[in-house]
Amino acid sequence: MGKAGDTIDTSVPHPARRYNYWLGGKDHFAADRASGDAIAEAFPIVVELAWANRRFLGRVVDFLAGEGVRQFLDVGTGLPAPDNTHEVAQRVAPESRVVYVDNDPIVMVHARALLTGDPRGRTAYLEADLREPAAILSHPALRDTLDLGEPVGLLMIATLHFVHDDAQAADAVRTLVGALPSGSYVAITHGTMDYSSPEGLAAYRKMFAAGGTDVRARDRAQILGWLDGLEIAEPGLVLVSDWRAEDDPADRPVSDDLGIYAVVARKP
Repeated sequence: MGKAGDTIDTSVPHPARRYNYWLGGKDHFAADRASGDAIAEAFPIVVELAWANRRFLGRVVDFLAGEGVRQFLDVGTGLPAPDNTHEVAQRVAPESRVVYVDNDPIVMVHARALLTGDPRGRTAYLEADLREPAAILSHPALRDTLDLGEPVGLLMIATLHFVHDDAQAADAVRTLVGALPSGSYVAITHGTMDYSSPEGLAAYRKMFAAGGTDVRARDRAQILGWLDGLEIAEPGLVLVSDWRAEDDPADRPVSDDLGIYAVVARKP
């Protein structure tokens, strides 16, 4: 992840643009496509998982809005795609407020598309880095849009695995959750190799060491460790396609290599 305020460097792949490429979008450059193709060649399931992750976002926002959450902090929002957080939330409750956070300057270029929500609610965008959670919390755009005295749905969707330092990732979750009141929720999706074959794990480690992928896979225990003291919502920490899914299990992506975990927890 680059620092907020960086200029757009089209020669270096960025997760938001690569994700956009996998989802069939138009906002990516040659380096993003090359990176995406290399990862997909090693792990063909990755494009299906990107779509599964996107569908989870819609389900979890719908769930949180149904639980009465009217404020959302979406960290690592990426480029606009169908059913952005504010669109899903405001279909349930038009007064919902959403703050989007990302550190890719090209996302800022497209922020105007994200900011066209229901006038009865509010949306805001701020450019910041997950590795600096205090800066997110103190940003005027967040303070002007969200009331941190009322419950917030914190979304960290396919974001934490780009923070390679374990202590830094844990601090990001705990700092952001710590600033939220009782009744708030956190939703996380994260890459894992827990379901990988020995060959898949070896391929991942080789690619990660060579810089071919910037996803720092973590296991079940590491992810659950960030959520100590919180109430894990059913069905717990599961593969992203299985979290409160409505489709046929036979239609969900299956792989013995790369996987994505999903979990939602409530702050008591």
